[in-house]
Amino acid sequence: MVRVIAMSGLLLALFSSVCWARDTTHYLSISDAMNTADAKAKLNAGVTFHFASTPKGAKLITSAVANRKTNAFGKSDEKACKWVFLSAMIALQDRAVKEGANAVTNIVSYYKKNERSSKDEYECHAGAIMAGVALKGDIVKLK
Repeated sequence: MVRVIAMSGLLLALFSSVCWARDTTHYLSISDAMNTADAKAKLNAGVTFHFASTPKGAKLITSAVANRKTNAFGKSDEKACKWVFLSAMIALQDRAVKEGANAVTNIVSYYKKNERSSKDEYECHAGAIMAGVALKGDIVKLK
């Protein structure tokens, strides 16, 4: 019985560290993510994207939030983050197309509803199993 208790304690100690969630914040290059082969293939040339800015003459249709997660198991944080960033961008693009718009402007990171505006970087949170990106932007019609 003592052996069983001792073995149970040892196993609990070994596996408890696996259960602790990792949540590493990364600020990664928008340009690098937008220039991947996947992004070039999957983002519609008819919808333009503007980070942390809105061009003059934009007619606001609505605002949108894309909060996406992806499986990060066995991937580097950077690879998982680029993939989930693309997923969020596709969601914003799809919303723009649905609304009859041709642009998404003023795109900002919006992880856990904390707004972070940057023309150069997006925020991604990566753990041992999942990675997540949340983006918020304005769906607009540009002239």
